[in-house]
Amino acid sequence: MNDQRPVDTATWQRLNQHWETLSKAHLRELFADDPQRFSRFSTEACGLFLDYSKHRITAETMELLRGLAGERELGAAVEAMFHGEPINNTEDRAVLHVALRAARDTHIKVDGEDVVPAVHGELERMGRFAERVREGQWKGHSGRAIEVVVNIGIGGSDLGPAMASAALRAYGHPRLRVHFASNLDYELLGTILADVDPETTLFVVESKTFTTQETLTNALSARRWLVDHFGGDEGAVARHFVAVSTNQREVERFGIDADHVFGFWDWVGGRYSVWSAIGLPVMIYVGREAFGEMLEGARYMDSHFRDTPWENNLPVIMGLLGVWYINFFGTATHAVLPYDYALRLLPAYLQQLDMESNGKRVMKNGAPVAWDTGPVVWGAPGNNGQHAFYQLLHQGTRIVPADILVPATGHWGRQDHEHKLLANALAQAEALMHGRTAEEATAEMEAAGAPREHARALAPHRTLPGNQPTSVLLYRRLTPRLLGAIVALYEHKVFVQSVIWGNNAFDQWGVELGKQLAQAILPELGGEPGAGHDGSTTGLIARLRRMRGEAEPPID
Repeated sequence: MNDQRPVDTATWQRLNQHWETLSKAHLRELFADDPQRFSRFSTEACGLFLDYSKHRITAETMELLRGLAGERELGAAVEAMFHGEPINNTEDRAVLHVALRAARDTHIKVDGEDVVPAVHGELERMGRFAERVREGQWKGHSGRAIEVVVNIGIGGSDLGPAMASAALRAYGHPRLRVHFASNLDYELLGTILADVDPETTLFVVESKTFTTQETLTNALSARRWLVDHFGGDEGAVARHFVAVSTNQREVERFGIDADHVFGFWDWVGGRYSVWSAIGLPVMIYVGREAFGEMLEGARYMDSHFRDTPWENNLPVIMGLLGVWYINFFGTATHAVLPYDYALRLLPAYLQQLDMESNGKRVMKNGAPVAWDTGPVVWGAPGNNGQHAFYQLLHQGTRIVPADILVPATGHWGRQDHEHKLLANALAQAEALMHGRTAEEATAEMEAAGAPREHARALAPHRTLPGNQPTSVLLYRRLTPRLLGAIVALYEHKVFVQSVIWGNNAFDQWGVELGKQLAQAILPELGGEPGAGHDGSTTGLIARLRRMRGEAEPPID
């Protein structure tokens, strides 16, 4: 474990000095000074072409950032992860999502045991079950084939499978629909249940412990809905519920047959688990072959990350750029803007991946950090964003680094739509970089016939400073293999940043306190006495109890 603070390294100090100079430069000038900038700051791997020339960097910047990675022992950290060492030090666990997509002939040991055979054994079980559902051989309690899969989970048991299923809709089985129930608010589950037939619906309950409050509450409600439909026949549960869990006892108490429980391991973190049995609804929807291709794409990215020199290594480049902006420019957010509607859920998926991993205020040794760590990750499909939040990107006061993901072609063959979409993606990246000066704005208005004084008065409102950094990721078309590469790219980017900052990217103790307090408040909402809360929480509990017992108040 590298206990040295990153801010104490010699390279960090050199980067500070370098930033003092470069922070005053504009991207327009950097492009004017270097005609080879695009070729110098672009690279490709695993079907992804990365253009990072529209960043506020020079060759010296990247050299210094790679030097920082060396001082932080990034290479050794990568090997420790791939060798199954317990790099999740607060839970004394290995971190081996890479094992979930490893080839059969790979050997990765945890506590002296090769885990790859078990991984492929579980994938085989998943594949056999998925094909039975897809081929109509798995029948519901009334003998009808399954037509709807409802995944019940939350966090990594929801965001990953939901994102992948939406992204790979073009590969989905034409008979099947998939839904995802995560939120405790019954509005979500109730809406789903109102739209499906219990006789053709399969529920996949995903919870490692089978005790997660949100998941169990929704699962029990779905169970009651199903049993009520079949006149109280509890035997229906075994034909309409399967589980992904390690708690065999609780799963069987629920009524799920032991043969229909799919497992995973404690070295699989929830936000890194879509490659495991957590991906069962994805495999059912797109098939075992397409799911295998998704694993293959991630495996290619794993090899690229592990073996490629850092100057051409996509996760390393993207991770170091994030450190550059967060720690030297002081940026607080990072936008993910896919110009690919199939990736509309990717920003939400990456929120958990990044913010739960690197939203830490102490180093791995428990010492407090004196530097910023993870950014606030946000985003939406880029074309929609142009008519919503891009105004702030173009004329706001904050630097917002952004990733713009762009497919060369889609699955529908509609070039009239595709060309316009591509034009918008490239234009926005150019506008964010170049901007528009007051002189340019004035000249445009005058050329359109505006009087000189009027044009000059409006020019400040039509000036765009530009100089906003973007990475553009191009790919031919979104396929299962390409999706796997994209997700693995971001996994490794997050890991790179955690190594630089010195934190543990694989625990999430910050989510526990709220869960504990909720358990204390729950009985109080039902009328039981309670104590020990602050004045605000005590007052809100009392007010909610009154409001729930009153008639709907009039709106004045």
